[in-house]
Amino acid sequence: MAADSAPINLTNHFLIAMPRLEDEQFSRSVVYLCDHSERGALGLIINRPSDINLKSLFQKVDLNLGRGDLVDAPVFHGGPVQTERGFVLHEAVKGQSSEGQEASDAVYASTMTIPGGLEMTTSRDVLEALSHGGGPQRVIVTLGYASWGGGQLESEIAENAWLTVSADKRLIFDTPVADRWDQALALLGLQSWMLSPDVGHS
Repeated sequence: MAADSAPINLTNHFLIAMPRLEDEQFSRSVVYLCDHSERGALGLIINRPSDINLKSLFQKVDLNLGRGDLVDAPVFHGGPVQTERGFVLHEAVKGQSSEGQEASDAVYASTMTIPGGLEMTTSRDVLEALSHGGGPQRVIVTLGYASWGGGQLESEIAENAWLTVSADKRLIFDTPVADRWDQALALLGLQSWMLSPDVGHS
């Protein structure tokens, strides 16, 4: 069967950088794919912490962080696109109206619901909820995102730049940052020593 006979949809999957991928932005990265279609792909790198934490980020946007559990959490380099913009990856939030009744619409003004997975919010209101001690229970915040044009990601996968595996949110929220690449490989039953940097070249 031809490799391109059926489109693949890697939404709610991890991209795991192969050792041969030496691009500074993506070396040993794990990318959570928020959206993938024939038009292209969008994802967030979940294992590239920056040198600022959430408390500092909130100060930069004139908010106090009301969640003690998040004060020291790192802000991540989510990718090379729109690096001044914040992206909040979080567990799905049940909508409630101000009267406490369940609401049908998304809780925040600009939220992408990821089929089978999480939610990604770009509007300031999610930060305001966190500043008041509320908001999603588990979050990671990135500056910037990664994107691929139509067919680009498929080509990179065919060239052995990436491995793919269904996403496991425990890896995003519970696994220490330094272990995420190795643990993502472990989801495929692999360890880093098994991967030759020269895969694909005889």
